[in-house]
Amino acid sequence: MCAAKGAPPPTVTWALDDEPIPRDSGHRTNQYTMSDGTTVSHMNVTSPQIKDGGVYRCTARNSVGSAEYQARINVRGPPSIRAMKNITAVAGRDTFINCRVIGYPYYSIKWYKDSLLLPDNHRQVVFENGTLKLMDVQKGMDEGEYLCSVLIQPQLSISQSVHVTVKVPPLIQPFEFPPASIGQLLYIPCVVSSGDMPIHITWRKDGHVILSGSGVTIESKEFMSSLQISSVSLKHNGNYTCIASNAAATVSRERQLIVRVPPRFVVQPNNQDGIYGKAGVLNCSVDGYPPPKVMWKHAKGSGNPQQYHPIPLTGRIQILPNSSLLIRHVLEEDIGYYLCQASNGVGTDISKSMFLTVKIPAMITSHPNTTIAIKGQSKELNCTARGERPIIIRWEKGDTVIDPDRNMRYAITTKDNGDEVISTLKLKPADRGDSVFFSCHAINSYGEDRGLIQLTVQEPPDPPELEIREVKARSMNLRWTQRFDGNSIITGFDIEYKNKSDSWDFKQSTRNISPTINQANIVDLHPASVYSIRMYSFNKIGRSEPSKELTISTEEAAPDGPPMDVTLQPMTSQSIQVTWKAPKKELQNGVIRGYQIGYRENSPGSNGQYSIVEMKATGDSEVYTLDNLKKFAQYGVVVQAFNRAGTGPSSSEINATTLEDVPSQPPENVRAISITSDVAVISWSEPPRSTLNGVLKGYRVIFWSLYMDGEWGEMQNITTTRERVELRGMEKFTNYSVQVLAYTQAGDGARSSVLYIQTKEDIPGPPAGIKAVPSSSSSVVVSWLPPAKPNGIIRKYTIFCSSPGSGQPAPSEYETSPDQLFYRIAHLNRGQQYMLWVAAVTSAGRGNISEKVTIEPAGKAPAKIISFGGTVTTPWMKDVRLPCNSVGEPVPAIKWTKDSEDSAIPVTVDGHRLIQANGTLVLRSVKAEDSGYYTCTATNTWGFDTIIINLLVQVPPDQPRLTVSKTSASSITLAWIPGDNGGSSIRGFVLQYSVDNSEEWKDVFISSSERSFKLESLKCGTWYKVKLAAKNSVGAGRISEIIEAKTHGREPSFSKDQHLFTHINSTHARLNLQGWSSGGCPITAIVLEYRPKGNWVWQSLRTNSSSEVFLTELREATWYELRMKACNSAGCGNESAQFATLDYDGSTIPPIKSAQGEGDDVKKLFTIACPVILATLGVALLFIIRKKRKEKRLKRLRDAKSLAEMLISKNNRSFDTPVKGPPQGPRLHIDIPRVQLLIEDKEGIKQLGDDKATMPVTDTEFSQAVNPQSFCTGVSLHHPALIQNTGPLIDMSDIRPGTNPVSRKSVKSAHSTRNRYSSQWTLTKCQASTPARTLTSDWRTVGSQHGITVTESDSYSASLSQDTDKGRNSMVSTESASSTYEELARAYEHAKLEEQLQHAKFEITECFISDSSSDQMTTGTTDNADSMTSMSTPSEPGICRFTASPPKPQDSERGKSVAVPIPHRASKSDYCNLPLYVKSDAFFRKADAHEACPVVPPREASIRNLARAYHAGGRHLTLEPGSKPLGLPPPASAATTLPQRTLPMPGPAGTAAAPSANAAPANPAAAAAPEVAGAGEARVPPHSKVGGSRDSLLEMSTSGVGRSQKQGAGAYSKSYTLV
Repeated sequence: MCAAKGAPPPTVTWALDDEPIPRDSGHRTNQYTMSDGTTVSHMNVTSPQIKDGGVYRCTARNSVGSAEYQARINVRGPPSIRAMKNITAVAGRDTFINCRVIGYPYYSIKWYKDSLLLPDNHRQVVFENGTLKLMDVQKGMDEGEYLCSVLIQPQLSISQSVHVTVKVPPLIQPFEFPPASIGQLLYIPCVVSSGDMPIHITWRKDGHVILSGSGVTIESKEFMSSLQISSVSLKHNGNYTCIASNAAATVSRERQLIVRVPPRFVVQPNNQDGIYGKAGVLNCSVDGYPPPKVMWKHAKGSGNPQQYHPIPLTGRIQILPNSSLLIRHVLEEDIGYYLCQASNGVGTDISKSMFLTVKIPAMITSHPNTTIAIKGQSKELNCTARGERPIIIRWEKGDTVIDPDRNMRYAITTKDNGDEVISTLKLKPADRGDSVFFSCHAINSYGEDRGLIQLTVQEPPDPPELEIREVKARSMNLRWTQRFDGNSIITGFDIEYKNKSDSWDFKQSTRNISPTINQANIVDLHPASVYSIRMYSFNKIGRSEPSKELTISTEEAAPDGPPMDVTLQPMTSQSIQVTWKAPKKELQNGVIRGYQIGYRENSPGSNGQYSIVEMKATGDSEVYTLDNLKKFAQYGVVVQAFNRAGTGPSSSEINATTLEDVPSQPPENVRAISITSDVAVISWSEPPRSTLNGVLKGYRVIFWSLYMDGEWGEMQNITTTRERVELRGMEKFTNYSVQVLAYTQAGDGARSSVLYIQTKEDIPGPPAGIKAVPSSSSSVVVSWLPPAKPNGIIRKYTIFCSSPGSGQPAPSEYETSPDQLFYRIAHLNRGQQYMLWVAAVTSAGRGNISEKVTIEPAGKAPAKIISFGGTVTTPWMKDVRLPCNSVGEPVPAIKWTKDSEDSAIPVTVDGHRLIQANGTLVLRSVKAEDSGYYTCTATNTWGFDTIIINLLVQVPPDQPRLTVSKTSASSITLAWIPGDNGGSSIRGFVLQYSVDNSEEWKDVFISSSERSFKLESLKCGTWYKVKLAAKNSVGAGRISEIIEAKTHGREPSFSKDQHLFTHINSTHARLNLQGWSSGGCPITAIVLEYRPKGNWVWQSLRTNSSSEVFLTELREATWYELRMKACNSAGCGNESAQFATLDYDGSTIPPIKSAQGEGDDVKKLFTIACPVILATLGVALLFIIRKKRKEKRLKRLRDAKSLAEMLISKNNRSFDTPVKGPPQGPRLHIDIPRVQLLIEDKEGIKQLGDDKATMPVTDTEFSQAVNPQSFCTGVSLHHPALIQNTGPLIDMSDIRPGTNPVSRKSVKSAHSTRNRYSSQWTLTKCQASTPARTLTSDWRTVGSQHGITVTESDSYSASLSQDTDKGRNSMVSTESASSTYEELARAYEHAKLEEQLQHAKFEITECFISDSSSDQMTTGTTDNADSMTSMSTPSEPGICRFTASPPKPQDSERGKSVAVPIPHRASKSDYCNLPLYVKSDAFFRKADAHEACPVVPPREASIRNLARAYHAGGRHLTLEPGSKPLGLPPPASAATTLPQRTLPMPGPAGTAAAPSANAAPANPAAAAAPEVAGAGEARVPPHSKVGGSRDSLLEMSTSGVGRSQKQGAGAYSKSYTLV
């Protein structure tokens, strides 16, 4: 390879041993140019042979030059010498002879000449590569034969000879051109003294060949050539070269011919006029060779010139480069003849004369520079001029020409005076505008001149401009500026002022103020008064007009009188109303801005300090209510008025007592004892006296029952004055909750903690129902229901059977276990009637018997159902068994149906529903949609029987609507409206609150009967965050929106009008701290720091006193700096001051003067350095803040992208659906007000079609255990058909876990009370050769006539809608959207706890995440259904909505210390804090009750219209239960091979385990989740937080393991709207 670089790009050629390389199949070259301009050439030798060895040379050439490089390549083989050509060398130069050896290896290369081994002299060199170098070649010595000998073996050599011929180059003898003049003859010979013949000689002039002719002749001989010029002229100037050449070389010699020319004029001088004072040029230009030298001469006078004298060259007269003469300033003495003379030594000198005439321009010779006139009097101005006549004189005022014809106030006269002209300008009269510069202009043909005259017109001064610098209560400071002094020195000023309402006849004045003073103080003014002020100025001409009249108002002073008629009126137990009137008008000293009310408790033990609150003034009579006072306590109150100047004296103290209130603590030592099955005794002791807050009136005992199904009984209460009460008529063997409270005249006090008691057992009541049916010709089956009131634990059941016609008086008795509710009685007689009845037995004895039924065994046994119908109530997310046991011969067939609006839909068996062999219908993890009437029909050949069961599913309550009703300095009163109770009575509320900038939430548990609550003992002037959740027997519901409220108060401030220092001597200073205003919050501390000026160390003093403080041990005669900081719960206020101690003799000291000392230098350095340091710190802080924000944004960007991946990877429990085309990268566009993020990977975006919204996700892990021939299932519904059939699309704006979206038409047409939660939207998964998961825009409903399997695992939903703007209009505020965004990041953190989380690639259509708050959803209505209809319809194309749910809890033991996702609806930052509900157990129920973290309830809705439209589409691919699609592995196989992702959470142990054998799901993917539940176990330290935001979205709890063993985990969900 050979690389070369040049401009233009070079061309590369190759040679081997100095011979061009032939282009054939064995030798190929290619050449290309790189981006940096380098040309690269490659020589490729195919199958190298011995002849390819040798020296390779690459030569790069372009139009500018060439460069080369060579290297030897040896090819192994027998060595030989390539044939060498004879060489011609040039004498005197160096020559190289290469021995062209090919083959390798060889031993050495040697050179011989005349049998002598070379080198044999100093001019010969033999290189290692065999090259011979001959330096300074000589013809006689170096010419001849040279032999190259190569030793190829120790005794064998080969050789090759070459002949060297030496050529001698020509040598030209030196020659020169003699000096030549024009017209001369010239002969120059060029002789070659040596060189090989033949020699050729040529001539060149300036690089061009000279041909004979035009006066030039060339004669050449054998070794000589001559140049002849017959007549030399200027054209023969130039460089002449003689060139001689032969076979050896070409040489040349060059010389210059110079032709001399005598001088001549190019421009001749001519007579000229010069203008006096101006520049003049006398023209004269010559040429010749050598360049001529020019000299100027001058002869004075206008007659014939007598004698010329050389002109001395000075700064005024100079000769220009073109030989002309320059006179910079022409004078009269320059008149005369001038001679221009030139010479260059060739020929004779030349010269030419000319005459210069000097003309005089107009000139001003006399005028006054300055003059003075009096305004109103006449004034004359004179001006004298001379110069060439005629002369014109023009007057100007400033830049304006004066025309007397137009302005009659001016007159101009002109007269001649010898050779001068005098012009006079007369002003009649002079005016202020004439105080300018006047100019007289003299003009003639040769120039003009002007004279400036400054005229000053004097007059009385203008009035001064008056301004107010400072106005105080009783004085003001004036400053004035004298704008125009009348062109005369000001001699004094007068000031006049008066009350604005008075005339100037009653003025007060200050006269003869010195003209050097420009400010004055006016004292003895009245506060809050209005004054008028004016001023005069004087000069020697007279007094000015009065200045502009100013109106000022003096500042206010502190009021001099207290408020009047102060009265107190107790309003509540913690408030007193204060009323008063303003101080007397004449004592207010200004506008009363407000009042300070001081109050203190006058009871024993109080500190006697006043607490101060402020209020703004509203009129002459004021009212203020003091709140947050102690209950039933005496207070003293004083009132002070204040204006802008300060606070006036306080009123006399008056006292009042707050009203009674309810007791703040419950009775103590509450005990409960069960006496009998219906009697209990409750006892207690009186609350502490200090907490009664009034006179104790009595006690109230509140109790209610807790039934086995979790419901509460009616609350009852008993009032008594004693400390013991006996409760009678209680239900037997029933749990009761008991609370005791004390009450005063004001009402009920705080309740005691809930006390639990259980009444004793008693005999049970009769069974609730009984059935008897014949099962054969000799047997019957009797069944019954448990007693409605068991009154204890049922130990057994006794069945009685008697036959009235058998003659047996005593009935037969049979016993069964308490769990068995039917019994078969055999060995009966056919055709005989029997009477049957049942009684239950507890430890207290046998209970009442049931109704008696009569039955007769029969030969035929028609189908009969021995189970009972009725109503079944259950919490959601639990498994429910609806029994349908039957008898008959043959065995009856069981069929279950569920009632729809107008038809009965058969119950299909799937992963959610299972019909056991005994006919029992099992519903797993029931939701609200499972509510309804279920009918069981048993049929055989002899007949049929039916029962109807009404299933009611209870759900958590809806979120309450929380508001702030009132705030004070230490309390916030809240009110709320509960939401829907979810079918179970609300048991209470959990209120959480925290300081705004803190995440430490405090819990308050509130009774279910309360609708308001007062948070007390809060910090004054502080912002708080509050949220509320309701709880029923199912669990806690959604948390309300977080609201913020601030208690009254602000940080302290210091009144500038209060005197800080009341006394100062030489060593002490007494400070008055009463100027500190508390801002409504008590001052907790005041910190004082002081130091001598110039000192660096501060001394500190801390005090809680707000009256007076002493600073001691001060230096005498020293200036001090003082800093104060007063703090309360709302913040801190700062104030600074300076003071000086007295001298030892009690005298004051002057202010500190700046002295150039060491201390001042340090202070200056500090003053300069501080701003620089602060600026640097500010820039650094700004950089850090921006970097943190950038990192935070990047983190949110990464989290959002990971969340999008997580939303797909979490759903490995469903089928996959193959999607055509390669998977694309994610693009999630999140658009909220002022926050916009775009996440897009490098693989780009694929936009989906308009007909459906399908999101494919590639999952590489799925290919590990999937049959390549697999088949995928899924349902895709074209959304325009849905719109056509059902009208608007489904409203997803308030979707909660497990709910079906409900169209507005459906909501208006059917208000279902229990069918609130139903499954919808299933993410299907397929097993295909290209595994993928597909999210399709399907509307799925429960129950399908085609057998669609609807799973209830994590669901994702998407819909298309029409109006993008409507979707965007529903976006929430920035604050709410920010919390929504943070939840996205927290959801990702939750997903990271899955041990094998898959980050799958996916694609979605571009969407905008928006949100809809509950306020928007319920605008204008309180009804759930109507609130949904009031929303904007998000059912137009372009909006897609997603609903995502985390995994369900799988195992309670594996759920310890696992982060729990917080249920959150798509609105504000509403969170479920798991520890909150653990704490609430002690308040609401027994400590051993177990519940999972509450989930979000849905709205009431019906989906029947949607279901009909959905089935009408006919787009279902049916999987019958138990069937296997093509290519799918059997369920067991799928359960062990398909990778699943689960997150264990607190839940029942074993509840979510693998389903039983007889309940195996048809969906293989659904069966896979339990098998790998253990693989997804995640461990997090207890009580730690994952992530961190203002309200943490992930909380830890170790208490969740003990939750209900029967309750399944809730389907936590989050709804988003993607536009």
